[in-house]
Amino acid sequence: MVYHDLNSFESINPFTGEKYARFELLKSSELEEVIAKAAEASRKWRKTSLKERLKHIENLAQLLENESEHYGQIITLEMGKPLKEAVAEVKKCALACRYYIEHSTAHLKGRKVSLEPGRQAEIHYEPTGVVLGIMPWNFPFWQVIRFAIPTLVAGNTVLVKHAPNTPRSALMLQQLFIRAGFPQGVYNNIFIHTSQVENLIAKREITGVSLTGSTRAGRAVAALAGRYLKPSVLELGGSNTLLALPDANITKVADQAVNARFMNAGQSCISAKRILVPAEKYDAYTRELTLRIKKLKTGNPLLADTQIGPLARLDLAELAERQVEESLRAGARLVTGGSRSGTLFAPTLLTDVKPGMAAFDEELFAPVAVLISYRNEKEAVNLANNTSYGLGTAIFTNDIERARKLIPKFQDGAVYINEWIHSDPRLPFGGVKDSGYGRELSKEGLLSFVNIKTVVVNNN
Repeated sequence: MVYHDLNSFESINPFTGEKYARFELLKSSELEEVIAKAAEASRKWRKTSLKERLKHIENLAQLLENESEHYGQIITLEMGKPLKEAVAEVKKCALACRYYIEHSTAHLKGRKVSLEPGRQAEIHYEPTGVVLGIMPWNFPFWQVIRFAIPTLVAGNTVLVKHAPNTPRSALMLQQLFIRAGFPQGVYNNIFIHTSQVENLIAKREITGVSLTGSTRAGRAVAALAGRYLKPSVLELGGSNTLLALPDANITKVADQAVNARFMNAGQSCISAKRILVPAEKYDAYTRELTLRIKKLKTGNPLLADTQIGPLARLDLAELAERQVEESLRAGARLVTGGSRSGTLFAPTLLTDVKPGMAAFDEELFAPVAVLISYRNEKEAVNLANNTSYGLGTAIFTNDIERARKLIPKFQDGAVYINEWIHSDPRLPFGGVKDSGYGRELSKEGLLSFVNIKTVVVNNN
């Protein structure tokens, strides 16, 4: 099955294989025209009052809330996640809008700094211009919104290069911004090939770039951003650890682990990709996880009782199959699942997984749970950190103080205690190491693409 070629973006249902639409890439002249319009809009948008900008954000939030079922269905048909998850994704976009409606005034308010007598300093937050967003397919609405909303609120305009296999979602987002009343050129969807990105980043009009995607893509964009001296935010892959301490409730941990690993068919950077449990309770965890995983229903993502839809593309399913097979040959044990039918991958549990196996070392972007045992706390921390990624760790225990003492030991952008990691508009989100740098959401996300201008006034 071919999903797209060098000259087009294609929307294909990963469950049925039905092709919905094909969209040609922008010609160089057309792209130049979009850039010019975005730059012109930037000069006007930055002068628009924050109050006026937020009116448009409010309009967008209402559309997302009122039409979440419609847009959820588009997401499901295009990338395969269960409809209820897709609808929840759209509603979460509205929550992000409302967070910035409520808090942007305070976040963007400058501050004064008293210096020596007669001298006063001020810190101003000003927009930089046109910011490029390179977005993924796994959360085709949420990833765009969490980049675009704070960037627009700050007074910038945006160009959005979406993933080649989610073009209908990309166009629906463009239409939503138009319907919400955003002026022409403020939000711009662009269908371009990866080979066009360097020339785009090199443009004087482009003042920053944000990418959510693979570590390989992040390295390429970081190199380009560095070459052309453009600020960048990279939200990349992850191999997150769910760590159950010896006193944790096995039933509760198993429930959380299954939810955290199998949402969106495991196609999430923050899913629980490595589940660490004490060796003395390994068999109990294996049993509890197996019972839950076997009950997961795989199939048509439009049906209300489907919990696991197809993977978004055939090549992604084939990659997961290879990673599982390689791990088994290296000594891992298949407890349940492991089979593939087209883009459908059976919910899977691998045990006896160790460093050096694909299931430990690589990011598994599929419905595959990996169970790992540890003998003591030191080994657990070492195993958690034994990855090139650094997005997040979740600790489960009844001893909160013990968990708090462990927080500094984890090389991650987030540590959660007794709940799974998730992005929240109120909290900064991002990672370290191969998981990227910079932060999205909250105040930190709002200030990612602003000029922090220092002003000093001498009255002497």
